[in-house]
Amino acid sequence: MRATLSLAASALALSLAACSGGETQAGNDTAAAENASAGEVPLTNASADAVGPDGRKYLSQPLTTEIYTADPSAHVWGDGKLYVYGSHDIDGDAQEDDLGGHFEMRDYRILELAEPGGKTIVHPVALDVKDVPWADKQMWAPDAAFKNGTYYLYFPAKDKQGAFRIGVATSQSPVGPFKAAPQPIKGSFSIDPSVFADGGEHYIIFGGIWGGQLQRNTTGTYDPNGSKTDLEKPNEPALSPKIAKLSGDMMEFAEKPRDIQILDEAGKPLLGGDTNRRFFEAAWMHKRGDTYYLSYSTGDTHYLVYATGKSPYGPFTYRGRILEPVNGWTSHHSIVDWKGKSWLFYHDVQLSGQTRLRNVKMTELKYNPDGSIQTIDPFVK
Repeated sequence: MRATLSLAASALALSLAACSGGETQAGNDTAAAENASAGEVPLTNASADAVGPDGRKYLSQPLTTEIYTADPSAHVWGDGKLYVYGSHDIDGDAQEDDLGGHFEMRDYRILELAEPGGKTIVHPVALDVKDVPWADKQMWAPDAAFKNGTYYLYFPAKDKQGAFRIGVATSQSPVGPFKAAPQPIKGSFSIDPSVFADGGEHYIIFGGIWGGQLQRNTTGTYDPNGSKTDLEKPNEPALSPKIAKLSGDMMEFAEKPRDIQILDEAGKPLLGGDTNRRFFEAAWMHKRGDTYYLSYSTGDTHYLVYATGKSPYGPFTYRGRILEPVNGWTSHHSIVDWKGKSWLFYHDVQLSGQTRLRNVKMTELKYNPDGSIQTIDPFVK
């Protein structure tokens, strides 16, 4: 897949991109050709007839075949369109490992849709790691927010010491380009920032274990020699995602980050060894009525699950699964209401079959009368 495409393959790739509804932003007509020549355009498994490793068809199809995308954070702003802020996967040289060293993403590309099932616009680079003074590499899963005419892009990246920090960049356009603050958010660490607006306040939720390094920041100072996985205490409470209210200018924490406690049905904290339910990464928060939903990935067991509570600070009680395992190791998502329906955005590796090269999808999310979420199978039975 890393070999440069031939002219014939490039033409085929562009044809597939057109059939999928991908189109470039005005003034960027050569983007698809550039992606093809860089070996980025997937050439196989991009149809409704495609099947997964077990022979079942996929429930939904990639939003674009123009580039590899992952970790979708979807938002609907004032213009009624939907924008997806996610990772831009590349095929780098790093060997695959348990700490995500093979996820070498270095910039962000934003997707835009006017209607569900409509054309997906793939915008030019919104932010590149070379334009972030403090960042060294690995621009992982971002999120976005809007306040008082300004769009904010929150993103994790490794600093020069190899520790993940969270940065913020601003733009007057939802698709950028974004200009990064010269330093990461003071006191920030780990990965997967997610911003939740509620009652006029904005909260940032973040964290991830293993390669996300939450376990190396338990004292408030990054420990490069800390555990590679988690607390390594399976019979004690698992590490939790963090939450902090953002400052009025959206550029800093307004308070010290605190744990979001996740409890079992008996009111006891989920344990580190409860790998089917405990938090791993990819926290997302949304609200329905007076109930707060905290959803997240269980990582090495590959589920998207959720818990509910009465405050963004928690505690939250585990409720069940949102999405069964996809084709691919990672699972990362967002949930948004749009055009009268609720939608789940997620990713898999349908196009490439490779862990590091993912593609974003969307499917309808449904609730039961009691507010519980119906579990989704990413394959058609």
